[in-house]
Amino acid sequence: MHLEDLLVGAFVYLAAAVIAAPLAARAGLGSVLGYLIAGIVIGPAVLGLVGSEGQDVMHFAEFGVIVMLFLVGLELQPSKLWSLRKPILGMGGLQVAGTALVVGFAAYALGADWRAALAAGLILAMSSTAIVLQSLGERGLLKSTAGQACFSVLLFQDVSIIPILALLPLAATAAAATAQEGETATLIATLPAWAQALAVFGAVAAIMLAGRYLMRPLFRFVAETGIREVFVGLALVIVVGITLLMQFVGLSAALGTFLAGVMLAESEYRHELEMDLDPFRGLLLAVFFIAVGAGIDFKLIASQPVVLFSLVAGFMLLKFATLFGVAKLFRMSPPDSWRFGLSLAQGGEFAFVLISFAAGLGLLAARQSSLLVAMVAISMALAPLLMIADEKLVQPRFDGEEDREADKIEREDGVRVIVAGHGRYGMTVGRLLAASGCRAVVLDHDAEQIDALRRLGFKVYYGDATRVDLLEAAGAREAEILVIAIDNPDKALEIVEAAKLHFPQLKILARAFDRVHAYRLINAGVPHVFREVFASSVDMGEKVLELLGRSAHDAERAAALFKKYDKKMMLKSAKHADDTDKLIDIARTARAEIANVLQADSSGETPPE
Repeated sequence: MHLEDLLVGAFVYLAAAVIAAPLAARAGLGSVLGYLIAGIVIGPAVLGLVGSEGQDVMHFAEFGVIVMLFLVGLELQPSKLWSLRKPILGMGGLQVAGTALVVGFAAYALGADWRAALAAGLILAMSSTAIVLQSLGERGLLKSTAGQACFSVLLFQDVSIIPILALLPLAATAAAATAQEGETATLIATLPAWAQALAVFGAVAAIMLAGRYLMRPLFRFVAETGIREVFVGLALVIVVGITLLMQFVGLSAALGTFLAGVMLAESEYRHELEMDLDPFRGLLLAVFFIAVGAGIDFKLIASQPVVLFSLVAGFMLLKFATLFGVAKLFRMSPPDSWRFGLSLAQGGEFAFVLISFAAGLGLLAARQSSLLVAMVAISMALAPLLMIADEKLVQPRFDGEEDREADKIEREDGVRVIVAGHGRYGMTVGRLLAASGCRAVVLDHDAEQIDALRRLGFKVYYGDATRVDLLEAAGAREAEILVIAIDNPDKALEIVEAAKLHFPQLKILARAFDRVHAYRLINAGVPHVFREVFASSVDMGEKVLELLGRSAHDAERAAALFKKYDKKMMLKSAKHADDTDKLIDIARTARAEIANVLQADSSGETPPE
């Protein structure tokens, strides 16, 4: 390839990535899908700007996958994996094994060789980490039951790439293995079988030992120089060096880099490595996905569209059914089961890596690999539509329905406080009240949270605190105080409205998600509003002042004045909650005024009111 051709190709790929990613993000499709579409547009099927250099570009871009697996290894600290072992190994393991078996049997029934069927099942078991996590994050669902389940399964899928890459060569035929050796010679190809096995184990052991005992001192030595580009260079040298070592002994480079990442997961340089390598990973993966899009065989799609889309529909239906079964096995509620199944029912970006790897081993014929690439790409394109369908069509069916009936509340004499919400915020309030001898009735609407708290000895009732009958059963007519500690701003306002209408004697204290939510609560008639991170933030600022040389008394006084003045400004701002320009004016004035107040107090003057 001439230098001019190389520069033109690089310009086209980079320009496509720069244009596609923002447009796809704005459309809510995710960057991966954007890159695939960009590859289709600049590929032979549309503009024909790229295509002839496809395999060369793919080999270069696959280095991005290797870097990504190194970074995945850096994230997988042994302690973190152990704490999440049940959902990761349980749900993730069942999903991958179940989907691989179901899809593999279906492929075998359709006439595929058992090796190709096994490869297809493992490939299609993968889901799109990028699309799923981005879509759930945009909808605020990552912390939901379904969101956490999706995260656990995706994490297991990322880890399972390594054993799959090790398993596929075992399923390859001898002829395919011989053909591959002809393409890529290894340093140990002429050695006896026992010596080859010993060399392979030696290479893996060398990587693990070097990661544990050699790399950290080496990074420390380089970091002490203070030259960042040398640190970046060392990280790339390690990744490239491991890649070469793995190729020399005939193993997957991804396996070696992943192991090195795991060995460095507990290192003090982990975060800096992630920051330095992430731009390379992102750029190379963008080129990889664009090359995949450009390589989609549209002649195959056009020649048999009914067959292809029937296969896509069948694969996604089988995968959804498997996921739904796993959700039921782990006792997820119906709406969460549907969301879990529909969110993960597509193919994933790692599938393209596995397709390329399996084709190189001879497990998949050229036509089969082209068909799988098209199936995965189409399913990823449909993924955002499935999530929209879940949000607009499926979830509304469960609105207003209780997943289980509210608990029967045992009326107790002397209850003065009702606490709505017993998460990380409400639990602290409840513990303080209990320790002080104050009896309270606690309500929460998270079934899993309730069951976990009861095992810890907390007396908590399941139910929706927006229901007037439930509040009355909890003793709202006789109680003095209602604490609203839930993390849903809209639900909190519903509880306020119900309580003020039916139980006007209750004094209401409410947790505010942020300043805007605080304005809404104040305007709804709640005089005691507590922003969830405000107090701890001021406490930290107080400690900073103390560490900068202020006396503990002066720092505490400055923090108290700041809290007092900020509350005054918040009450003033709440009256203009819908007037953005007025809020900006108040905020600008407040910054200057609070500075004058604190400066006057520190100099011994009487602070202005």
